[in-house]
Amino acid sequence: MANHKSALKRIRSSESKRLTNRYKHRTTRNAIKKLREMENAQEAQALLPVVSAMIDKLAKKNIIHNNKAANLKSGLAKHVASL
Repeated sequence: MANHKSALKRIRSSESKRLTNRYKHRTTRNAIKKLREMENAQEAQALLPVVSAMIDKLAKKNIIHNNKAANLKSGLAKHVASL
């Protein structure tokens, strides 16, 4: 167990950050799944910018890697274009 005040604070702050990151990542993954399951082209076109923004925010905060974000966005754009 931690012996210093700063180490105790670090444990608390990293736990809260972990929960926030987990929530954001899970929400984005659900949005991606929802977009991939869509078959209506207009709804998918409307949802694509929202999901892309969510992915960009995850990459900016280093929750996911920049290349993974680019690959996800590219795949989603191809999917929407094929509808």
